[in-house]
Amino acid sequence: MPLEYYAAGMIIAFFVLVLTGMPVGFAVAGVGFLFGFIGFDGWLFELLPSRIYGVITNYTLLAIPLFVFMGVMLERSRIAERMLDVIGHLCGRLPGGMALAVILVGVLLGASTGIVGAAIVTLTLMALPTLIRRGYNTPIACGTICAAGTLGQIIPPSLVLLVLADIMNISVGSLFAAALVPGLLLAVLYLVYLLGLAYFYAADVPAIAEEERAAVGKLQLAKDVATTVVPPLLLVFAVLGSIIGGVAAPTEAASVGAVGALLLTLVSGRLSLPVLSETLTTSVRISCMIFFVLIASQVFALAFRGLDGEFLIQDMFEFVPGGVYATLIFMLVLIFLLGFFLEWIQISYIAVPLFLPFLTQAGGDFSMVWVAILIAMNLQTSFLTPPFGWSLLFMKGVAPPGVTTRDIYRGAVPFVIIQILAVALLFAFPGLVLWLPEAIGW
Repeated sequence: MPLEYYAAGMIIAFFVLVLTGMPVGFAVAGVGFLFGFIGFDGWLFELLPSRIYGVITNYTLLAIPLFVFMGVMLERSRIAERMLDVIGHLCGRLPGGMALAVILVGVLLGASTGIVGAAIVTLTLMALPTLIRRGYNTPIACGTICAAGTLGQIIPPSLVLLVLADIMNISVGSLFAAALVPGLLLAVLYLVYLLGLAYFYAADVPAIAEEERAAVGKLQLAKDVATTVVPPLLLVFAVLGSIIGGVAAPTEAASVGAVGALLLTLVSGRLSLPVLSETLTTSVRISCMIFFVLIASQVFALAFRGLDGEFLIQDMFEFVPGGVYATLIFMLVLIFLLGFFLEWIQISYIAVPLFLPFLTQAGGDFSMVWVAILIAMNLQTSFLTPPFGWSLLFMKGVAPPGVTTRDIYRGAVPFVIIQILAVALLFAFPGLVLWLPEAIGW
């Protein structure tokens, strides 16, 4: 039997195991070992220790647990909760003002935490009951929170960008700089959509009541902005500025962010032994999950390539007419479809390394930084696409009893369409991605 048949069998077996509910890390490694032993009696895995050693000694990847700690600490300290309340009152006069505040807080959370699960759970617990109580349409409220919490996927410092920088051998600083404008563009598109709803369907997104706004004076609101919103912003600027400006490596900047989050929590008076313990436990659990999938994917990739899986992918790409840009679109469509079933971490470490060599071989004068941002923006939709969109599942797990799965799915659909529009804009206008890195000399 040709080896390509075994490679195709690997893909089928992997999806079958994932759909049965097996943890993805075990499914990836198990399929890789099984087919590697069937095809080569296991001798191929003599190369595995060196590949795993290369992963765990990668200095750039050390930034992942540090950024995770930074994000979890800010989330556990409830700084995000205060930000939502303050920004909500700043936008309170407008119909849809609280929804706009949720998006703005999502931008700040994305820039300060980068952990989608923590952002979704935090925003859901804080904002969803409040939005529903104030008369917001339930699907709109659900979709807004899911979309806002997912902004951490594209707004730096983002774990997705760190992983793609490692996979595609791109400077982390250039990728962070390139993602800044697209991330803010996506947030602006969300805001435009909500303003459109406020104009045409104001009853579905009512403004905060006058009495509630009057209870918070302007002086108190200004003080709250200075003490609640400004400090996390300064921390974000310090971390991103040091990376993009070339002052510090990503790992060094991540350590600054971790220490800064610890100091912010201390100054706010919320640092305690239980908070520190829970932060460390959660950070270790998230980091271990990421690195376990990363190592397991080495097993899968080694077996897949040994079984001539690259030729299988090459044959698939050869059927695509239209040249290199059509090949790129085809790859983005495949990643979008994979997002219905897989998480970003699995797509990044399993699918992206398989597709990229053929995109490179196809030629073209485009920048790989631009390709990386297109992939990152595309991966963001995987959090909002049913049935396995993790933002949807996180929200359902902590939503009030009256909120149904149907409400969450209906609310997410418009934001998925907006994300697709954002990918199309970045594809049509590469300058949106490349302007800032070129301007600062990356």
